Amino acid sequence: MKLHDLRPAAGSHKRRTRVGRGIAAGGGKTAGRGTKGQKARAGGSIPPWFEGGQTPLHMRIPKLRGFKNPFKVEYEIVNLARIAALIEVGALEPGDLPGAKKSARTAAPITVNQEILRATGAVRTLDKPLKVLGHGEIGVPLFVVADAFSRTAIAKIEAAGGSVQVLEIPSRPLAALGIVAVTPEEGSPASASAATEEAAAVPSSGDAAEPASAGEDA
Repeated sequence: MKLHDLRPAAGSHKRRTRVGRGIAAGGGKTAGRGTKGQKARAGGSIPPWFEGGQTPLHMRIPKLRGFKNPFKVEYEIVNLARIAALIEVGALEPGDLPGAKKSARTAAPITVNQEILRATGAVRTLDKPLKVLGHGEIGVPLFVVADAFSRTAIAKIEAAGGSVQVLEIPSRPLAALGIVAVTPEEGSPASASAATEEAAAVPSSGDAAEPASAGEDA
C-alpha cells in the first residue's frame, strides 16, 4: 500500500452543498432561502429574542422592586371594634379566671384569646400570632392574651378596667414550674470533686517554701 492508496472510511466525509449554481445542481435560483423576505436577504438574520415588533417579554413583565424581608412577622389582626361587636351579640361572656378569687363587687373580666376568637370567627387561623389593634371603643373590662398589642389598644383596654398579657418566647432555657434549682450539697460527690479541683489549683505552703530552703543550702 502506498500513500496515494489511503482513503477515508465510507460516509465519514460529506461534500458540502454548493448553492446558487443553477437549477440542475438542486440548489440554484433562490438557493434554499425561499422567495423574498427578510431572511432571503444578505445579513437578514433575526436575533432569537426578537418578537416581531411587539413589546418584548423583558419589558412587559413587572420588575422586582425593593426586597422581601425574610424576618417579617405576619399577624392575625383583630380590632377592639370587632371584640366589642362580639360582646354585644353575646359571643363573648365574662368568666372567672382559673385560681382567681370571686368578688361580688366587681364583675369578672371577659377573657379574650386567639382560641376564643377563632371559635367565634374573628380570626381565621391559629398558625399565625395574634395582634390586637386599637380601632374602636370598648366599655367593659377585658383580659386579653395575645402575641402583640398596639399602644392604643393597651391604653383603651386598661382605661376600661381590663388588662393585657403578651405571649413571649423565652430567650433562654427556663426551669419547669414547681422545680427548684438544686445546688451541690456538702458531702455530695459533686461538692467533693469541686473541692478537689480547688485544692489542686492552689499551691500548698510546703511547695512555696522549697525554693527558699534550696537557696539556703546554696
